Amino acid sequence: MLSFFKSYKAFAIVFGIISIIIVSVIYSTLNVYQPLPIYQPTMVSSELVDSTIQYKKKYHKIADFSLINQNGKTITQNDYKDKIYVADFFFTTCQTICPIMTDHMEQIQQEIIEDDEIMLLSHSVTPKIDTVAQLKRYAKKKGVNDNKWNLVTGDKKQIYQLARKSYLAVKDHGDGGPFDMIHTENFMLIDKKRQIRGFYDGTDPEDIDRLLDDIKILKEEYQK
Repeated sequence: MLSFFKSYKAFAIVFGIISIIIVSVIYSTLNVYQPLPIYQPTMVSSELVDSTIQYKKKYHKIADFSLINQNGKTITQNDYKDKIYVADFFFTTCQTICPIMTDHMEQIQQEIIEDDEIMLLSHSVTPKIDTVAQLKRYAKKKGVNDNKWNLVTGDKKQIYQLARKSYLAVKDHGDGGPFDMIHTENFMLIDKKRQIRGFYDGTDPEDIDRLLDDIKILKEEYQK
């Protein structure tokens, strides 16, 4: 009887090991890498997209730009060449969603601070108010690392066109000038080809976690 139980015990151990291996193989097979989508204007709410590009189904990319950051330095697309980056739109005097968004962007900054592939880019939607000096004060207050995160101001028409025709991120204001806009809570994940790979609620902690996970997925795409 004792030998029977010893044999049964050995069998149970071997069966357990085999079961673990089989489960692991099945999990690995099912856990297939899924690339992030490449967002096109037709995939985004029409209220966030300029009417001239709402029909576009492919080849959408972030346009060239030239803006000024918190240090008075000219920032262009070349500063983000071969980088993955997170972009948003804000203004320094905003007292509603902007402080939450900025705090979450700073949280992302902490997570990617040692990663040379990742950067951040925040555009002011009130460039007349958000001068270089104002952006610098705001950057110091919010813990912006100049090497990772640019807060940019500049020509309002250019910022409007970037928001509506490139990042697909803001609504028309409708009550003021031709380039007035209402920014949203959206964060956009941009890949190394200047394509939009994700939209996230910059006020939602769970969406920030999802964004950080998607950054890892996007990095894996470049390792394949």
